[in-house]
Parts: sequence; C-alpha cells; structure tokens
Amino acid sequence: MKIGLAMFPTDYAIAPAELGRLAEAHDFDCLLFPEHTHIPASRKTPWPGGGDLPDEYSHTYDPFVALAQVAAVTERLLIGTGICLVVERDPIVCAKEVASLDRLSGGRVLFGVGAGWNREEMENHGTDPGRRFGVMRERIEAMKAIWTEDEAEYHGRHVDFDPIWCWPKPIQDPHPPLLVGGGGDRVLERVVAFGDEWMPNRGLDDADALGRRIEELQRLASDAGRGHIPVTAFGAPRDADLLRRLEEAGVHRAVWYVPPVPHDEAASRVEHYAERAAALAG
Repeated sequence: MKIGLAMFPTDYAIAPAELGRLAEAHDFDCLLFPEHTHIPASRKTPWPGGGDLPDEYSHTYDPFVALAQVAAVTERLLIGTGICLVVERDPIVCAKEVASLDRLSGGRVLFGVGAGWNREEMENHGTDPGRRFGVMRERIEAMKAIWTEDEAEYHGRHVDFDPIWCWPKPIQDPHPPLLVGGGGDRVLERVVAFGDEWMPNRGLDDADALGRRIEELQRLASDAGRGHIPVTAFGAPRDADLLRRLEEAGVHRAVWYVPPVPHDEAASRVEHYAERAAALAG
C-alpha cells in the first residue's frame, strides 16, 4: 500500500515547502492539502467532526500557492488537493491553476475534489447548497474540456461558455487524476460519472463496510463500461492490522493526517510516521 501525508497548510504551521522536503526525504507517496477559502463567522453549519471547529479551517493558505511551493523543492513527491472545493471556484480559472501546477511540477498532481459541507461558505461564493453536486459535476466536466480541447466550450445549467483558448494543458494525459472525495450515499455514482478514483474520508475504521462499498463501486464501474477504479483512504488510521484489512478491501493508498504544527513537531511526527510506514512495508 502507498502511504501519503496530508496537512491543513496554515499560517502558523510548518511551511509547505519544508513539509514537502520532509515528505519526499522520507519516501512518502504524496502530500495533499485541504482548503477552505474562509469560514463564515455565523457558524450556523455544524462541523461534521462534532464540537468546536478547529482553528486551521480559517487559517489555510490557498492550496495551489502552497502546492507550487512544494513542487519547487521536490522532484518525486506527488502533490495535490484533499480536497479542492470546486463549487467555490470559477472553472476556467481553476482549470488553469491545475494545469499550471501539473506542468510546473512535471506531471505530479493529484486533483482531489469535493462539494464541501459549510452551507454559508458556499452561499458566499454564489452557490446554492441544494444544487452543489450539480454545480460540481458541471464545473469538473467544463475543466476536463478545457484541459483536453484546443477550443473548449461547455453549455450546462450552471456553467456556460462558448469556445475559448486556454493554455497550458496538463502534462498528464488526458489530465491529472480526479479523486472524488466524500462518503455520502451517492458519492459512488459521482465517482463513476466523472472521477478517476474514490477518496473516502470517513468510516475508515470499518474495513468490512468500506469493502462492501468498494465492491459496489467496482460493480457500478463495470456496468458503466469502465475498468477498475482505485481507492485512496484520506485520513486513514495508522494501525497495521486495520491498514492491511483496508488494503485487502481494495484501498491502494492511505493518507495520514499531520496536524498543522510548527516545524520541529511536524518533523518529529513525519519521522515517526515514516517508521510506521517502513514497518508496514517490511
């Protein structure tokens, strides 16, 4: 199983470039950054994790700026979003950001995507929360067109533009892998419709239940004429037995969360995680 890392890249934690150097030096597969453009002060939408919302949610760097810093100081490490809130981003601008990062990194981008959970945050960007999954699908479809066509156009309910010229195009063919995040009832349908991987972030302590959902994912993929769809477990446990069970269930990559802490503490955690990963590999 591949092992990667994720951290909220905040203004009070280890710098993204420093974390990237550590991740590559310890042979981790990837480094993923989540995002929130802001957190509405009303706090009407409860945090899915329960309790008070951690500070990192309102202190994150823009993920593409942070990932560009990582790309500049690494050579092998895969870099990506875990996840990018595409319902809060203009698809033409976002397509250029992803393609630019992919080219400048030498084709190392994993594009994790999702619709988010904070309703007021979406509304501040002009997205109706009740339509967010339709918005997400159309924006992703539009980005795919921009990445793969010299004169891209898209005409949908939420996204509509006539033929455009937009370069650069991604290095990865046809585009960086799209990892669809989430664990809701219809997430598997979304993965099959427009994703390249599934990236669940909850329920990872129940390998049997996750295994049943992965079986359903592969059945849906087969019914749609698609091949095997990989699964990345975001925020995966570090317990060796549970990780082996997740791998047997069909997970090919586990991403371990590093808290947004200062350099020395982060370095100590990454070294400890590397020891755990080496023990698993051995």
